[in-house]
Amino acid sequence: MLRFEYHNLLASKMFPSAIPVDKLSEYTSACDAAHKEILSDRQVDILGFYNLPEQSIEHIVDFMAKLDPMFDTMVVLGIGGSALGNKALYSALRTEQELPRKLFVYDNVDPIFLHEILSSINMDSTIFNVITKSGTTAETMAGYMILMDIIKQRFPSDYRKRMIITTDKEKGFLRQIIKTEGYTSFIVPDNVGGRFSVLTDVGLVSSAFTGMDIGELLRGAAAMRDRCQTTDILANPAYLNGLIHFLYYRQGKNISVMMPYSNSLYDFADWYRQLWAESLGKRKDIKNRDIYVGQTPVKALGTTDQHSQVQLYAEGPNDKIFTFLTVENFKHDYVIPNLHPDREEVSYLGGRKLSELLNAERFATEIALSQAMRPNCNLIFPQIDEYHLGEFIMMYEIMTVFTGKLLHINPLDQPGVEAGKIATYALMGKAGFDKERAGIDSYKKELGLH
Repeated sequence: MLRFEYHNLLASKMFPSAIPVDKLSEYTSACDAAHKEILSDRQVDILGFYNLPEQSIEHIVDFMAKLDPMFDTMVVLGIGGSALGNKALYSALRTEQELPRKLFVYDNVDPIFLHEILSSINMDSTIFNVITKSGTTAETMAGYMILMDIIKQRFPSDYRKRMIITTDKEKGFLRQIIKTEGYTSFIVPDNVGGRFSVLTDVGLVSSAFTGMDIGELLRGAAAMRDRCQTTDILANPAYLNGLIHFLYYRQGKNISVMMPYSNSLYDFADWYRQLWAESLGKRKDIKNRDIYVGQTPVKALGTTDQHSQVQLYAEGPNDKIFTFLTVENFKHDYVIPNLHPDREEVSYLGGRKLSELLNAERFATEIALSQAMRPNCNLIFPQIDEYHLGEFIMMYEIMTVFTGKLLHINPLDQPGVEAGKIATYALMGKAGFDKERAGIDSYKKELGLH
């Protein structure tokens, strides 16, 4: 079971300036109200991620059973919620679980990045998975058109089996292409937003392809969801973490640092950054009043960033709350040989495991931050596997929605992102955006741009 150590988030003799535990009880009514709002949202089916553990995965299992065994690599074309979860799961498990197939995720329109992927794969044994609910995402569709052209030219007789599409179940441009071309397709559900979609077909198809046990992912998610049904704040890790983050945000802790002490979990800090930033960074509250809220998520890697960021964290502005991700047991580990027993500079390391050193350094960072009166907590993975990753995903999705309710904002929309999309359409000459294009031309003229 994933464990949440929060003692350095609440006041103690060593950390008297932290939030007093009595402060939590002052927000009982606010937490109860947020919980009721979540229950209401679930009843009208706009928080579909809660129900994903019960979904059928037979269609994915059947697809994998029928898939031509020549395919040993998948390239996902997606961005944001259509990419980050796929990358995070694969990065976490590819080594510890010794996954038999490879995954690449093309989630930027950088041409060098695309060239690097194409140079790293064997086209003959690669299947491509286009993921976009709308079928209009500029970045994803640009990649789709480039790669579809390459595939059709190289494999004119069987290009259809080399492309699958994950999109809206009924509407959109890609659903029309599916009907015309007969591509195998999967569904982005209507009631699960992109950044909450890793446990849908969006993330499960690529995970199953690489060899993960997606049933275990969902079982872990179900276990965490059930733990988080209670309104007893100290027994609900998602609500407790959300409430404490909310309280520290109100005290001026505008930055949330996630610091995995595991390279394998580093991409989950990226997944968290989108979830936290896009859900909670809002100008308007639910009554359409300007409030400009949001805690900036930052990622760091232990021990690497002890030598780059921790100086700032310990002695710089006291505007951050820290979350460590710790792994107790590694499948792959090494004992440090005692090559220089007569030298005290290094002999203390001899005979110790690398994992011991890694976790000792994490604890040392915890001590340093606590002594500097910087609030921090620790999420402990007994090991890196599908079950515990499923727990983590569900905990943070619930935590994010709950915190949004405390902030009185809509954690499910992203109007700021939409504004950027519209500007991109105008700049690239998409029909129907003449007004926006004229505004951009005026902006460029004012700045002296051509």
